[in-house]
Amino acid sequence: MRDLKHLIYFENLLVNSDNELIQQAKKDGKICAAYTCENVPEPLLNLDGVFSARLRAPRTGSMEMGTYYMTSLLCEYSRALLERALEGGFNFADCVISPDGCSMMNRCVENMEMLHTMDGGKDKFFYEFMEIPMKCDDNGLNLYVVQCQNHILKPLAETFGIDTSDAALREAVKKHNHLCEVIQQIGEFRKEENPRITGYEFCVLTMASFVTPYDLIIGKLEETLEEVKKRKPEKENPYRVRLAVVGSEVDDVDYIKLIEECGAYVCVDRYCMGSFPGRVPIEMNDEEDALTQICRHYMNMGQCPRYMSTNKLKGRKKYVDQLAREYNADGIIYEQIKFCDPWAYEKMMGGFVLEENYGFPVLQVDRPYNIDAGAGQMRTRVQAFIESIEIKKIQKGGEK
Repeated sequence: MRDLKHLIYFENLLVNSDNELIQQAKKDGKICAAYTCENVPEPLLNLDGVFSARLRAPRTGSMEMGTYYMTSLLCEYSRALLERALEGGFNFADCVISPDGCSMMNRCVENMEMLHTMDGGKDKFFYEFMEIPMKCDDNGLNLYVVQCQNHILKPLAETFGIDTSDAALREAVKKHNHLCEVIQQIGEFRKEENPRITGYEFCVLTMASFVTPYDLIIGKLEETLEEVKKRKPEKENPYRVRLAVVGSEVDDVDYIKLIEECGAYVCVDRYCMGSFPGRVPIEMNDEEDALTQICRHYMNMGQCPRYMSTNKLKGRKKYVDQLAREYNADGIIYEQIKFCDPWAYEKMMGGFVLEENYGFPVLQVDRPYNIDAGAGQMRTRVQAFIESIEIKKIQKGGEK
Protein backbone atom coordinates (compact mmCIF):
# COMPACT_ATOMS: atom_id res chain seq x y z
CA MET A 1 0.00 0.00 0.00
CA ARG A 2 1.04 3.58 -0.55
CA ASP A 3 2.23 5.31 2.61
CA LEU A 4 -0.28 7.58 4.29
CA LYS A 5 0.42 11.19 3.38
CA HIS A 6 0.66 12.39 6.99
CA LEU A 7 2.03 9.25 8.67
CA ILE A 8 5.52 10.67 9.25
CA TYR A 9 3.95 13.88 10.54
CA PHE A 10 1.88 11.91 13.08
CA GLU A 11 4.89 9.78 14.04
CA ASN A 12 6.97 12.89 14.71
CA LEU A 13 4.29 14.18 17.07
CA LEU A 14 4.88 11.09 19.22
CA VAL A 15 8.67 11.36 19.41
CA ASN A 16 8.60 13.85 22.31
CA SER A 17 6.01 14.74 24.93
CA ASP A 18 6.42 18.42 24.10
CA ASN A 19 5.43 18.08 20.45
CA GLU A 20 5.17 20.92 17.95
CA LEU A 21 1.39 21.25 18.23
CA ILE A 22 1.57 21.66 22.00
CA GLN A 23 4.24 24.32 21.48
CA GLN A 24 2.06 26.07 18.91
CA ALA A 25 -0.99 26.05 21.19
CA LYS A 26 1.08 27.45 24.05
CA LYS A 27 2.33 30.26 21.80
CA ASP A 28 -1.31 31.01 20.99
CA GLY A 29 -1.91 31.57 24.70
CA LYS A 30 -3.80 28.40 25.52
CA ILE A 31 -3.56 26.57 28.84
CA CYS A 32 -2.25 23.00 28.83
CA ALA A 33 -4.08 20.68 31.24
CA ALA A 34 -1.97 17.52 31.60
CA TYR A 35 -3.55 14.31 32.88
CA THR A 36 -2.41 10.78 33.59
CA CYS A 37 -5.35 8.39 33.29
CA GLU A 38 -8.38 7.55 31.16
CA ASN A 39 -10.63 8.15 34.19
CA VAL A 40 -10.22 11.92 33.73
CA PRO A 41 -13.06 12.96 31.36
CA GLU A 42 -11.19 14.39 28.39
CA PRO A 43 -13.83 16.94 27.21
CA LEU A 44 -13.58 18.76 30.56
CA LEU A 45 -9.96 19.59 29.72
CA ASN A 46 -10.76 20.85 26.22
CA LEU A 47 -12.90 23.88 26.92
CA ASP A 48 -12.31 27.18 25.16
CA GLY A 49 -8.82 28.41 26.10
CA VAL A 50 -7.51 25.10 27.44
CA PHE A 51 -6.39 21.84 25.85
CA SER A 52 -5.59 18.39 27.21
CA ALA A 53 -2.32 16.44 26.95
CA ARG A 54 -2.09 12.85 28.14
CA LEU A 55 1.29 12.43 29.80
CA ARG A 56 3.64 9.82 28.37
CA ALA A 57 7.40 9.32 28.35
CA PRO A 58 8.47 8.21 24.86
CA ARG A 59 11.93 6.69 24.34
CA THR A 60 12.35 6.01 28.05
CA GLY A 61 15.79 4.73 28.98
CA SER A 62 17.09 4.86 32.50
CA MET A 63 14.55 5.28 35.30
CA GLU A 64 17.10 5.60 38.11
CA MET A 65 15.69 8.77 39.65
CA GLY A 66 12.08 7.64 39.29
CA THR A 67 13.02 4.34 40.90
CA TYR A 68 14.91 6.14 43.69
CA TYR A 69 11.78 8.02 44.75
CA MET A 70 9.24 5.28 44.03
CA THR A 71 11.17 1.95 44.43
CA SER A 72 11.55 -0.74 41.76
CA LEU A 73 8.32 -2.45 42.81
CA LEU A 74 6.04 0.16 41.26
CA CYS A 75 4.93 0.06 37.63
CA GLU A 76 7.31 1.28 34.95
CA TYR A 77 4.79 3.76 33.54
CA SER A 78 4.57 5.73 36.80
CA ARG A 79 8.35 5.65 37.27
CA ALA A 80 8.96 6.71 33.67
CA LEU A 81 6.62 9.69 34.06
CA LEU A 82 8.38 10.84 37.22
CA GLU A 83 11.77 10.42 35.56
CA ARG A 84 10.66 12.53 32.59
CA ALA A 85 9.18 15.17 34.89
CA LEU A 86 12.46 15.40 36.80
CA GLU A 87 14.25 15.86 33.47
CA GLY A 88 11.99 18.82 32.65
CA GLY A 89 10.13 16.99 29.90
CA PHE A 90 6.68 18.14 31.06
CA ASN A 91 7.42 21.83 31.61
CA PHE A 92 4.81 22.71 28.99
CA ALA A 93 2.01 21.79 31.44
CA ASP A 94 0.09 24.49 33.32
CA CYS A 95 -1.62 22.03 35.66
CA VAL A 96 -1.76 18.28 36.30
CA ILE A 97 -4.92 16.35 37.11
CA SER A 98 -4.65 12.78 38.35
CA PRO A 99 -7.38 10.38 39.53
CA ASP A 100 -6.84 7.61 42.04
CA GLY A 101 -7.12 4.93 39.40
CA CYS A 102 -4.20 3.30 41.20
CA SER A 103 -1.99 4.18 44.16
CA MET A 104 1.13 4.05 41.97
CA MET A 105 -0.03 6.90 39.75
CA ASN A 106 -1.07 8.89 42.81
CA ARG A 107 2.39 8.45 44.26
CA CYS A 108 3.96 9.47 40.96
CA VAL A 109 2.09 12.78 40.80
CA GLU A 110 2.56 13.39 44.53
CA ASN A 111 6.32 13.16 43.95
CA MET A 112 6.02 15.55 41.02
CA GLU A 113 4.32 18.02 43.33
CA MET A 114 6.70 17.59 46.28
CA LEU A 115 9.78 17.88 44.05
CA HIS A 116 8.36 20.90 42.16
CA THR A 117 9.09 19.26 38.83
CA MET A 118 6.76 21.46 36.75
CA ASP A 119 5.54 24.39 38.84
CA GLY A 120 8.79 26.35 39.16
CA GLY A 121 8.16 30.01 38.32
CA LYS A 122 4.48 29.40 37.52
CA ASP A 123 2.26 31.26 39.97
CA LYS A 124 -0.96 29.68 38.77
CA PHE A 125 0.21 26.07 38.43
CA PHE A 126 -1.87 23.53 40.37
CA TYR A 127 -2.02 19.79 41.03
CA GLU A 128 -5.38 18.14 41.55
CA PHE A 129 -6.15 14.62 42.77
CA MET A 130 -9.55 13.10 42.01
CA GLU A 131 -11.35 10.27 43.76
CA ILE A 132 -13.22 8.09 41.30
CA PRO A 133 -15.91 5.50 42.05
CA MET A 134 -15.31 1.79 42.46
CA LYS A 135 -18.91 0.85 41.61
CA CYS A 136 -21.02 1.81 38.64
CA ASP A 137 -24.21 3.02 40.34
CA ASP A 138 -26.02 6.24 41.30
CA ASN A 139 -23.77 6.84 44.31
CA GLY A 140 -20.71 6.35 42.12
CA LEU A 141 -22.07 8.81 39.56
CA ASN A 142 -22.76 11.43 42.23
CA LEU A 143 -19.20 11.05 43.51
CA TYR A 144 -17.79 11.35 39.99
CA VAL A 145 -19.74 14.54 39.27
CA VAL A 146 -18.64 16.20 42.53
CA GLN A 147 -15.01 15.22 41.98
CA CYS A 148 -14.96 16.57 38.41
CA GLN A 149 -16.62 19.77 39.57
CA ASN A 150 -14.21 20.32 42.48
CA HIS A 151 -10.96 19.11 40.95
CA ILE A 152 -11.29 20.04 37.28
CA LEU A 153 -13.92 22.66 36.48
CA LYS A 154 -13.63 24.79 39.61
CA PRO A 155 -9.82 25.18 39.57
CA LEU A 156 -9.80 25.82 35.80
CA ALA A 157 -12.42 28.55 36.22
CA GLU A 158 -10.94 30.17 39.34
CA THR A 159 -7.29 29.95 38.31
CA PHE A 160 -7.38 30.60 34.57
CA GLY A 161 -10.83 32.10 34.00
CA ILE A 162 -12.01 29.23 31.81
CA ASP A 163 -15.71 29.16 30.92
CA THR A 164 -17.07 25.96 32.50
CA SER A 165 -20.77 26.59 31.87
CA ASP A 166 -23.14 23.90 30.63
CA ALA A 167 -23.06 25.42 27.16
CA ALA A 168 -19.26 25.36 27.14
CA LEU A 169 -19.24 21.70 28.19
CA ARG A 170 -21.67 20.79 25.43
CA GLU A 171 -19.50 22.51 22.85
CA ALA A 172 -16.45 20.60 24.14
CA VAL A 173 -18.38 17.32 23.87
CA LYS A 174 -19.39 18.21 20.31
CA LYS A 175 -15.74 18.58 19.31
CA HIS A 176 -14.74 15.48 21.25
CA ASN A 177 -17.43 13.43 19.53
CA HIS A 178 -16.35 14.60 16.09
CA LEU A 179 -12.78 13.53 16.84
CA CYS A 180 -14.04 10.14 18.08
CA GLU A 181 -16.19 9.65 14.99
CA VAL A 182 -13.24 10.31 12.68
CA ILE A 183 -11.05 7.82 14.57
CA GLN A 184 -13.83 5.21 14.67
CA GLN A 185 -14.53 5.56 10.95
CA ILE A 186 -10.86 4.96 10.20
CA GLY A 187 -10.88 2.00 12.58
CA GLU A 188 -13.84 0.41 10.79
CA PHE A 189 -11.55 -0.47 7.88
CA ARG A 190 -9.73 -2.89 10.20
CA LYS A 191 -12.71 -5.23 9.83
CA GLU A 192 -11.86 -5.89 6.20
CA GLU A 193 -10.46 -9.30 5.33
CA ASN A 194 -7.65 -7.57 3.48
CA PRO A 195 -7.37 -4.32 5.46
CA ARG A 196 -6.40 -1.03 3.85
CA ILE A 197 -4.83 0.35 7.05
CA THR A 198 -2.36 -1.39 9.33
CA GLY A 199 -2.83 -1.75 13.06
CA TYR A 200 0.37 0.24 13.55
CA GLU A 201 -0.87 3.15 11.42
CA PHE A 202 -4.15 3.22 13.29
CA CYS A 203 -2.32 3.14 16.61
CA VAL A 204 -0.22 6.15 15.57
CA LEU A 205 -3.31 8.14 14.57
CA THR A 206 -5.17 7.29 17.77
CA MET A 207 -2.18 8.04 19.98
CA ALA A 208 -1.62 11.42 18.32
CA SER A 209 -5.23 12.36 19.06
CA PHE A 210 -4.59 11.99 22.81
CA VAL A 211 -1.46 14.14 23.02
CA THR A 212 -2.24 17.12 20.77
CA PRO A 213 -4.74 20.01 20.83
CA TYR A 214 -8.00 19.19 19.04
CA ASP A 215 -8.09 22.29 16.83
CA LEU A 216 -4.59 21.64 15.50
CA ILE A 217 -4.89 17.90 14.79
CA ILE A 218 -8.47 17.38 13.57
CA GLY A 219 -7.79 18.66 10.04
CA LYS A 220 -5.00 16.17 9.40
CA LEU A 221 -7.15 13.33 10.81
CA GLU A 222 -10.08 14.25 8.57
CA GLU A 223 -7.79 14.34 5.55
CA THR A 224 -6.38 10.93 6.51
CA LEU A 225 -9.89 9.47 6.75
CA GLU A 226 -10.64 10.55 3.19
CA GLU A 227 -7.31 9.15 2.06
CA VAL A 228 -7.98 5.77 3.68
CA LYS A 229 -11.43 5.58 2.04
CA LYS A 230 -9.75 5.68 -1.38
CA ARG A 231 -6.72 3.62 -0.47
CA LYS A 232 -6.20 0.29 -2.21
CA PRO A 233 -5.07 -2.62 -0.01
CA GLU A 234 -2.38 -5.12 -0.91
CA LYS A 235 -3.38 -7.66 -3.57
CA GLU A 236 -2.77 -10.45 -1.10
CA ASN A 237 -3.29 -10.23 2.64
CA PRO A 238 0.24 -10.20 4.15
CA TYR A 239 -0.92 -11.27 7.63
CA ARG A 240 -1.08 -14.80 9.02
CA VAL A 241 -3.57 -14.16 11.84
CA ARG A 242 -5.69 -11.36 13.30
CA LEU A 243 -5.15 -10.40 16.94
CA ALA A 244 -6.89 -8.20 19.48
CA VAL A 245 -4.56 -6.42 21.93
CA VAL A 246 -6.14 -5.68 25.31
CA GLY A 247 -4.95 -4.70 28.76
CA SER A 248 -3.18 -1.85 30.53
CA GLU A 249 -1.74 1.44 29.29
CA VAL A 250 -0.06 1.31 25.87
CA ASP A 251 1.52 4.47 24.48
CA ASP A 252 4.50 2.84 22.73
CA VAL A 253 3.50 2.43 19.08
CA ASP A 254 6.56 0.24 18.51
CA TYR A 255 4.83 -2.47 20.54
CA ILE A 256 2.08 -2.72 17.92
CA LYS A 257 4.68 -2.54 15.15
CA LEU A 258 6.57 -5.45 16.70
CA ILE A 259 3.44 -7.62 16.74
CA GLU A 260 2.69 -6.88 13.11
CA GLU A 261 6.29 -7.49 12.05
CA CYS A 262 5.80 -11.02 13.40
CA GLY A 263 2.98 -11.58 10.92
CA ALA A 264 -0.11 -10.76 13.00
CA TYR A 265 -2.59 -8.02 12.17
CA VAL A 266 -3.70 -6.00 15.19
CA CYS A 267 -7.34 -5.70 14.20
CA VAL A 268 -8.73 -4.13 17.39
CA ASP A 269 -7.43 -2.50 20.58
CA ARG A 270 -8.84 -2.39 24.10
CA TYR A 271 -6.22 -0.75 26.25
CA CYS A 272 -5.68 2.58 27.98
CA MET A 273 -4.92 5.19 25.27
CA GLY A 274 -6.60 3.01 22.66
CA SER A 275 -9.70 3.65 20.54
CA PHE A 276 -11.92 1.47 22.77
CA PRO A 277 -13.41 2.91 24.85
CA GLY A 278 -11.35 6.12 24.66
CA ARG A 279 -12.66 7.11 21.24
CA VAL A 280 -16.31 6.15 21.67
CA PRO A 281 -18.58 9.23 21.23
CA ILE A 282 -20.57 10.51 24.22
CA GLU A 283 -24.36 10.33 23.84
CA MET A 284 -26.00 13.54 25.04
CA ASN A 285 -29.57 14.70 25.67
CA ASP A 286 -31.09 18.13 26.38
CA GLU A 287 -32.81 17.19 29.66
CA GLU A 288 -29.83 16.55 31.98
CA ASP A 289 -26.87 18.79 32.67
CA ALA A 290 -23.83 18.10 30.52
CA LEU A 291 -21.45 17.23 33.37
CA THR A 292 -23.66 14.42 34.67
CA GLN A 293 -23.95 12.93 31.20
CA ILE A 294 -20.20 13.11 30.60
CA CYS A 295 -19.46 11.42 33.92
CA ARG A 296 -22.06 8.72 33.30
CA HIS A 297 -20.46 7.93 29.94
CA TYR A 298 -16.98 7.59 31.43
CA MET A 299 -18.28 5.52 34.33
CA ASN A 300 -20.40 3.16 32.21
CA MET A 301 -17.89 2.82 29.37
CA GLY A 302 -14.82 2.64 31.62
CA GLN A 303 -12.94 -0.66 31.47
CA CYS A 304 -10.49 0.10 34.29
CA PRO A 305 -9.98 -2.68 36.89
CA ARG A 306 -10.60 -0.06 39.56
CA TYR A 307 -14.31 -0.77 39.01
CA MET A 308 -14.80 -3.87 41.15
CA SER A 309 -18.55 -4.52 41.12
CA THR A 310 -19.66 -7.87 39.73
CA ASN A 311 -21.30 -6.38 36.65
CA LYS A 312 -18.09 -4.52 35.82
CA LEU A 313 -15.88 -7.57 36.44
CA LYS A 314 -17.95 -9.68 34.05
CA GLY A 315 -18.60 -6.80 31.68
CA ARG A 316 -14.91 -6.25 30.94
CA LYS A 317 -14.54 -9.81 29.61
CA LYS A 318 -17.78 -9.60 27.67
CA TYR A 319 -16.68 -6.29 26.12
CA VAL A 320 -13.43 -7.81 24.88
CA ASP A 321 -15.34 -10.82 23.52
CA GLN A 322 -17.71 -8.54 21.61
CA LEU A 323 -14.88 -6.50 20.11
CA ALA A 324 -12.84 -9.57 19.19
CA ARG A 325 -15.79 -11.15 17.38
CA GLU A 326 -16.87 -7.92 15.70
CA TYR A 327 -13.35 -7.40 14.30
CA ASN A 328 -12.84 -11.11 13.49
CA ALA A 329 -9.86 -11.69 15.80
CA ASP A 330 -8.26 -15.15 15.76
CA GLY A 331 -6.69 -14.63 19.18
CA ILE A 332 -6.06 -12.14 21.98
CA ILE A 333 -2.88 -10.72 23.45
CA TYR A 334 -3.61 -9.71 27.05
CA GLU A 335 -0.84 -7.39 28.21
CA GLN A 336 0.17 -5.42 31.27
CA ILE A 337 3.07 -3.12 32.06
CA LYS A 338 5.47 -4.73 34.51
CA PHE A 339 4.45 -4.33 38.16
CA CYS A 340 1.01 -2.91 37.35
CA ASP A 341 -1.03 -4.35 40.24
CA PRO A 342 -4.61 -3.64 39.03
CA TRP A 343 -4.01 -5.13 35.58
CA ALA A 344 -1.96 -8.06 36.88
CA TYR A 345 -5.05 -9.59 38.49
CA GLU A 346 -7.32 -8.50 35.65
CA LYS A 347 -5.00 -9.99 33.04
CA MET A 348 -4.83 -13.34 34.83
CA MET A 349 -8.60 -13.63 35.29
CA GLY A 350 -9.45 -12.05 31.95
CA GLY A 351 -7.08 -14.29 30.03
CA PHE A 352 -8.47 -17.39 31.71
CA VAL A 353 -12.12 -16.43 31.17
CA LEU A 354 -11.64 -15.41 27.54
CA GLU A 355 -9.94 -18.71 26.79
CA GLU A 356 -12.09 -21.08 28.85
CA ASN A 357 -15.51 -19.42 28.56
CA TYR A 358 -15.30 -17.59 25.24
CA GLY A 359 -12.98 -19.91 23.32
CA PHE A 360 -10.23 -17.50 22.26
CA PRO A 361 -6.53 -18.42 22.18
CA VAL A 362 -4.93 -15.98 24.64
CA LEU A 363 -1.33 -14.92 25.16
CA GLN A 364 -0.70 -13.23 28.53
CA VAL A 365 2.39 -11.03 28.67
CA ASP A 366 4.13 -8.71 31.09
CA ARG A 367 5.89 -6.07 29.05
CA PRO A 368 8.35 -3.26 29.74
CA TYR A 369 7.05 0.29 29.33
CA ASN A 370 9.57 0.81 26.51
CA ILE A 371 9.27 -2.32 24.36
CA ASP A 372 12.86 -1.93 23.12
CA ALA A 373 13.98 -3.14 26.55
CA GLY A 374 12.49 -6.58 25.89
CA ALA A 375 11.88 -6.71 22.15
CA GLY A 376 13.67 -10.02 21.53
CA GLN A 377 11.76 -11.97 24.14
CA MET A 378 8.45 -10.39 23.14
CA ARG A 379 9.02 -11.17 19.47
CA THR A 380 9.71 -14.82 20.29
CA ARG A 381 6.54 -15.14 22.35
CA VAL A 382 4.36 -13.47 19.72
CA GLN A 383 5.79 -15.64 16.93
CA ALA A 384 5.13 -18.79 18.96
CA PHE A 385 1.57 -17.61 19.66
CA ILE A 386 0.93 -17.01 15.96
CA GLU A 387 2.19 -20.48 15.12
CA SER A 388 -0.01 -22.05 17.78
CA ILE A 389 -3.09 -20.35 16.31
CA GLU A 390 -2.17 -21.58 12.83
CA ILE A 391 -1.74 -25.13 14.14
CA LYS A 392 -5.17 -25.00 15.79
CA LYS A 393 -6.69 -23.84 12.51
CA ILE A 394 -5.16 -26.78 10.71
CA GLN A 395 -6.34 -29.19 13.36
CA LYS A 396 -9.88 -27.87 13.01
CA GLY A 397 -9.71 -28.20 9.24
CA GLY A 398 -9.28 -24.48 8.69
CA GLU A 399 -6.75 -22.65 6.60
CA LYS A 400 -3.74 -24.61 5.40
